[in-house]
Amino acid sequence: MVVKTSAIVLHSLRYSESDLIVSLLTRTNGLKSYLLKGILKSKRGKIRSSLFQPLTLLEIEANHKDKGNLERIREARILTPYSSLHTDLIKNSLVFFLSEILKNTIQEEEVNDKLFNYLETTFLWLDANDNISNFHISFLIKLTQYLGFYPDISNIHLDVFNMQEGCFQNDTSNIYCMDGNVISLFKEFLGTTFEASMGIKMSRIARNEILGMLLVYFELHLHGFKKPKSLSVLNEIFS
Repeated sequence: MVVKTSAIVLHSLRYSESDLIVSLLTRTNGLKSYLLKGILKSKRGKIRSSLFQPLTLLEIEANHKDKGNLERIREARILTPYSSLHTDLIKNSLVFFLSEILKNTIQEEEVNDKLFNYLETTFLWLDANDNISNFHISFLIKLTQYLGFYPDISNIHLDVFNMQEGCFQNDTSNIYCMDGNVISLFKEFLGTTFEASMGIKMSRIARNEILGMLLVYFELHLHGFKKPKSLSVLNEIFS
C-alpha cells in the first residue's frame, strides 16, 4: 500500500556501510521504521541522508506492507524547514535530548493525531523562540498528557507529590514522594500555559532537580524507559 503522510524523525541508525534504518512518527500510521538502502553513499538519489536529522518535519511517500518488517520510503521532502533547531548549539542539544526521550516513550504503532500535533507545534515553537531555558521541563510535563500519566491535580494544594501514584497528598508514604521548593516550582508548571512557563524563574540546581524528578516519574510509568545519555550534556548547557 502506498501511503503519503507527514512524519517526524525520531531516530536514525547506521546499518552496514551505506544503509540507514530510521524511525518516524507518521501522522497517518503512527510509529514506523524504514530501511533506506544505499542512502549514505548515494550523491544523486532523490532521498538524502540529511533529511533524517532528529525531529525533522517531513512529508513522505512510502510503501507499507504492515507485516512488522522494515518499510520502504519512495520519496521524502522537508515539510516545514527549521531556521535554528539544528544549527544553534543549545537548541541542538535539546533536539538530541528530546529525540532520545521520544525514542524511549513512543513504542506502539498506534495513530495519535493529538500527540503528533503537539510535537509538531512545540518543535516549531522551539525553532522560533530564544527564551527556552525551561522548554524541556514544560515539554516533558505536557508530554505526559498524551502518554496517559499526567499528574492528578485535584489536590494540588497539598505539599507532597507522590510520583508512584501521580498525585498530591499530605504526607510522605513511599520513597517516591517529594516536597519542598522543587514541588512548589513543579506546581507552577502544572498551572500555566506552555508559553508562560518560560517565564518561571528558578536556579540551575532547581531546574536539574525538577528534570531529575520527571525522568524518575517517566521510569515509574513507562515500562523500559531509560534516562537519556544526553542528560549530562543538557545539564551542562543550562548550568
